[in-house]
Amino acid sequence: MTMIYQESDADPAVLDGKTVGVIGYGEQGQAFALNLRDSGIAVITHPEDQAQRQVAEAHQIPVAPILEIMMRAQILVITLPDDTMTPFYMENISPHLQRGHVLIFTSGYNVAFGYIEPPSFVDVGLVSPRLNGLAQRRGYLNGEGVRSFVAVGQDGSGQAWRLVLATAAAGGALRNGAVEITFEQEAELDLFIHEAVIPVFHHLMTTAAKLLMKSGYPAEAVLPDLYLNGRFGDYLRQTETHGLLNALQQGSQIGLYAALSRLERFNDGKLERLMEICLEEIQRGDLAREWSREQTDGHPRLNKLLKTHRQQDLWDWEQQTLELLNVNG
Repeated sequence: MTMIYQESDADPAVLDGKTVGVIGYGEQGQAFALNLRDSGIAVITHPEDQAQRQVAEAHQIPVAPILEIMMRAQILVITLPDDTMTPFYMENISPHLQRGHVLIFTSGYNVAFGYIEPPSFVDVGLVSPRLNGLAQRRGYLNGEGVRSFVAVGQDGSGQAWRLVLATAAAGGALRNGAVEITFEQEAELDLFIHEAVIPVFHHLMTTAAKLLMKSGYPAEAVLPDLYLNGRFGDYLRQTETHGLLNALQQGSQIGLYAALSRLERFNDGKLERLMEICLEEIQRGDLAREWSREQTDGHPRLNKLLKTHRQQDLWDWEQQTLELLNVNG
């Protein structure tokens, strides 16, 4: 049975006398550093650039060169973007790792796909809040937390789980429960959302918008009703608490009937097969290798795809509608 860890499962005492080094001070790094500090943990950080450094100093989080952090911190929380993490790790972290170091990643990507291979004598863990850093910090401050994933990929000390759970608790990642998962599962789930779910939603919204506008409905009505007014955001927020079925029942009776009576029309086996193909590509590492080549080549396909996508007339209507909404709002 899958374990779901709560704050009561963590022993804060295992962090006594330890320093946590937060590598990177973007949204995720900020949330971890501030939450750890407010939990009474000694924290130092290494920002990626001058802008992040200024933010850290404004937050009164001690800033240090990476070599100093490697010498002073026993636990390293690595919040760098997946795209830049590997070269930074190879140059600045790997050469200075010692027995007793604990590496905690907020994303499983680079470890799961073999771009980072920590030495056997260190502990390797994952603490991955499933919302962005702003939500992670807000959840800590209001006591609600955010749902998270936790994992131990390597237990060099025999104490890895205790250290990971204590760090997760101090960072606010156990307040709303943290599901035990593997590095591979975290990375594959995250990629699946991006490769198979977001494209479907994006295509659904743009197809619906184009159809309705072609049928004579004004963009100023169509786009807000579809997504600009946060209608689906409200619906999804209800699913967080009540689940998909109960959220569906929160609306009017005719709305419920319309949805359920037409649901089978969209039960397309082709969609399921396309999602299966996406998942297979991810599990085989095809997407990771493809992205690695794309990065090495300077992102030519990404730039071409983005350019083509930006040329759709819909975005002009979207921008005009946003401007009208902002003026009237």
